[in-house]
Amino acid sequence: GRVIEGESKMASLSIHHPSLSIHHPSIIYTILLSAFAVVNVSSFQHSFVGKGAHYLTPAVFRKNALSSHTTDRSSRTRLRMSASIDLKGKVAFIAGVADSTGYGWAISKALADAGATIIVGTWPPVLKIFEQGLKKGSMDSDSILSDGSKMTIEKIYPLDAVFDSPDDVPEEVKNNKRYAGLDGYTISEVAKAVEADYGKIDILVHSLANGPEVTKPLLETSRKGYLAASSASAYSAVSLLQKFGPFMNPGGSFLSLTYIASEKVIPGYGGGMSSAKAQLESDTRTLAYEAGRRWGIRVNTVSAGPLKSRAASAIGKEPGQKTFIEYAIDYSRANAPLAQDLYSDDVGNSSLFLCSPLARAITGVTLYVDNGLNCMGMALDSKAMQPE
Repeated sequence: GRVIEGESKMASLSIHHPSLSIHHPSIIYTILLSAFAVVNVSSFQHSFVGKGAHYLTPAVFRKNALSSHTTDRSSRTRLRMSASIDLKGKVAFIAGVADSTGYGWAISKALADAGATIIVGTWPPVLKIFEQGLKKGSMDSDSILSDGSKMTIEKIYPLDAVFDSPDDVPEEVKNNKRYAGLDGYTISEVAKAVEADYGKIDILVHSLANGPEVTKPLLETSRKGYLAASSASAYSAVSLLQKFGPFMNPGGSFLSLTYIASEKVIPGYGGGMSSAKAQLESDTRTLAYEAGRRWGIRVNTVSAGPLKSRAASAIGKEPGQKTFIEYAIDYSRANAPLAQDLYSDDVGNSSLFLCSPLARAITGVTLYVDNGLNCMGMALDSKAMQPE
């Protein structure tokens, strides 16, 4: 996990295998270069071998190990292995943060821990509650970073991601008391405000979803409910990238959150939400191509396992019974390859990696962060699996 640079004590490095024992520095040097496909030989030779070693010169190595096209000095590739991620000077906008229990908060915290400036978009009906909670310090214990400091959310923008522009907002919403005193909460307006405030941003996170009929089976879902789930949970990601992409720095990252219901049947996750997540994953691949070619932006999504967040806990809540998310968590613990609890920080850390320069060549990917549940084809706790 260390950056390989400066002097290295080649004499102390050896490779051991039951049928192989290699101690000679020049052979090890060749193996490492082959394994990591290093393209800048002179830089690697200087960095790895160090001033005191003279086992292979760049010229000899180029002749023996690399084809001529791999020695192009214009290449930006370098061998860099580091355990730390530095996002100082980077600005991250996270859409869908309204409390400290969800994945959006965890992602914000992970990015802040790496030094990024955090700004968020919050659904207008819960904006005041969120701001009051922050002001009262009710989320302070969930804000502590690795160095002991507290995460700072530099600015909170009201955001309703089902509206692209002011013309899309119906009168009943404009006159709703939960929207009273607020304006500029459509995606295009928030994008313009962020650009005016920060000029450029580097990271855009879509951490929001909503299905008004999520508790209904698909066979009982109305067209209105189905399309509402798609609008809030899938198209909102497309719209965010449309409006924010033009002022994102090249090399920037767009990230969304999906769920295994996109590809597997999850009873209880209805109302068109499974369809919306499938849309989101398909759009991730298409947007990876389009945004990559147009702006040099990477687009990925994280398929997160079940977490007992405030929003998830509201699905299928019946008095005296477990909620949908409680069933999902218990099922995951009983059947996933890794029989352990999944924490929001697990998704936060994975998201940090995808948003960092360490993932500069990764785009169009659905990354599963679910203790491996996605790869299982049989329920271990099924009655059929129990010994007779």
